Amino acid sequence: MKVALVGNQNSGKTTFFNALTGSNQKVGNWPGVTIERKEGIIKGTDITVVDLPGIYSLSPYTSEEEVSRRYVLDDRPDLIINIVDATSIERSLYLTTQLLELDCDVVVALNMFDLLEKEKIFIDEAKMSERFGCTFVKISAKSGYGIDNLINVVKNKEYKKNAQIKIYPEDVETLISKIEEIDKKPNSRFCAVKVIEEDRDFKVLMTDQTKKDHEKIEEKYQMDGEQLIASLRYDFIVDVKDECVNDARETSNKESFTDKLDKILLNKWVAIPIFIFIMALVYMFSVGLVGGLTVNLVDALFNGTTELEFNFFSITWVADVNIEGLGPLLASWLTGLGASEWSVSLVQNGIVAGVGAVCNFIPQLIVLFICLSVLETSGYMSRIAFFLDRVFHKFGLSGKSLIPFIVGTGCSVPGIMTARTVEDPNERKSTIILTPFMPCSAKLPILSIFASVFFGSWAWVVSLSFYFLAIFLILLFGFIFKKFVFKNEHTNFVSELPEYKLPSPKYVARDVWDKTISFIKRAGTIILFCSVIVRTLSSFTWTWEYVDNETVTIDKSMLAGIGNAFAWIFYPMLGGHWSWAATVSSIQGLVAKEQVISSMGVIANVSGATNIFESSAFSFFNGWSAYAYMAFNMFSAPCIGAIGAMRQELGSVKNTIFAVMFQICVAWVIGTIIGCIGWVVTLI
Repeated sequence: MKVALVGNQNSGKTTFFNALTGSNQKVGNWPGVTIERKEGIIKGTDITVVDLPGIYSLSPYTSEEEVSRRYVLDDRPDLIINIVDATSIERSLYLTTQLLELDCDVVVALNMFDLLEKEKIFIDEAKMSERFGCTFVKISAKSGYGIDNLINVVKNKEYKKNAQIKIYPEDVETLISKIEEIDKKPNSRFCAVKVIEEDRDFKVLMTDQTKKDHEKIEEKYQMDGEQLIASLRYDFIVDVKDECVNDARETSNKESFTDKLDKILLNKWVAIPIFIFIMALVYMFSVGLVGGLTVNLVDALFNGTTELEFNFFSITWVADVNIEGLGPLLASWLTGLGASEWSVSLVQNGIVAGVGAVCNFIPQLIVLFICLSVLETSGYMSRIAFFLDRVFHKFGLSGKSLIPFIVGTGCSVPGIMTARTVEDPNERKSTIILTPFMPCSAKLPILSIFASVFFGSWAWVVSLSFYFLAIFLILLFGFIFKKFVFKNEHTNFVSELPEYKLPSPKYVARDVWDKTISFIKRAGTIILFCSVIVRTLSSFTWTWEYVDNETVTIDKSMLAGIGNAFAWIFYPMLGGHWSWAATVSSIQGLVAKEQVISSMGVIANVSGATNIFESSAFSFFNGWSAYAYMAFNMFSAPCIGAIGAMRQELGSVKNTIFAVMFQICVAWVIGTIIGCIGWVVTLI
């Protein structure tokens, strides 16, 4: 048995899917969290359940609506569970009326039922079930209330068979019947209604006679077909609501908590300053506070130390400790086994140093993930998307574009995929190309280490500056794309503003856990693999002489030779310094952005330095060149995974090559401008 989950965006559908299957899909308090269909097995059964993207109707205005409609029409599930937000019943049941026109049984799950008492809403689900001709079950996906009951209803098939209720006037029903007679295929009633709505995919079913009848009905009701069907659906829904729902909010003049908070957070004068302040706090805590307290500690666990330095903004203190570290311990163990000098160095200065250089920033990432997850699940981010629509509008983008940009701060791959929620094809392309400009979690190690070394207690301000520089570049190139590349008319932005909710600690913890584990997996696979390659190439010359830093230096290594071939590109950016080491580190950022710091750590260790910037390969960096180098790595083409996502979403290799070359060129120009300014200032 195959069951499809269909519901409005932000109706709790993904939470319900997780409760049914025990999996952990992304949960957020904004529209468009699910962007592609996902499958699982209902716990304790062999029933397959498919979580479809959230939609408001089965009219394919967006790509996620196209995915959902194609599935229910072509794959024909055995049962549809329609997830309905019980606190917004009138809006939610519009989709229900469409689903009941399909040749498929429907069970309606009235979600968030635990909030109804608090909201003073009473729903008679028995009467509602009678009016709609299908089974209604009250549940709370968040608390688990009613989930087992619903599973039993599905498993034992204790639900009403779809009788396809008639909700339209007699003349409209007659026209529907005529169209059904033309082509008696599955879902014939649904197809007939779509013909009246003049849906582009069903116009072929219109005959000359039915076209005349259609025109008469439009003339009678003084509406086009789509408006008419929508109006009649809502007439039916309002009638059912009046009979089955008692909503005290409609007669109360009391202002809700959400309304009160929106008066502040969406105020036209203070909304943007509040947003800036909130993001400043996020970076201050993750980079400034946690970074200063944990980076050296985690580094010591990998590489060992006798002196531990802690930084609390502008306050620094040193503790005498004796931490041997994983690297020295493994080196001692391997030496005792009789391992060669090179293999010991590969493990200690290659694998451990490379992976450790990235893992130093895990505590900061955890704090960043917690902050972003809280903002997402509380409902605040959807409001910022709404508020910034008026700004984005002027630059050829939609407010919906902000959602991919926000998701992209965690990882560019889901950010790029979330661009599917943007309706206009040109706006969608612009969003896909510009999303990688946002500083993702993989870029945080680059930000953190450079900012902390060269800007001290102002590290969090420097890190935050890249967040807003990214927004500036997105708006600038959004405008340029609109005028010269993807010429288009701006589309309207319609989005639900959900109620503010206290974030669920359970889901925040699971979200942060998943993101952190994903980061650690990259460190343990891609970064480990690249660290071994970097260590090998930096340990031998082209004639396979071993680099011992006495008779043969790292500047003679194969890695140095590769870097020297491209170092001219970075020469002006680095303030007139020729650096093969900085060059090869940036090139590896195309594999994984974390690898930039990992590569620098390996090169520093091979050259005999215990600290990246104590190494002769990187000692030339100053504030200007560091900021320029950071800028290049922030805005250049993303990792290979994100490039693959761009290829999938843009639909062609040509568009992907354009996107990658555009990103690299923009990054190089910005980095070079900053580097040259610093070069001139230094000379003066």
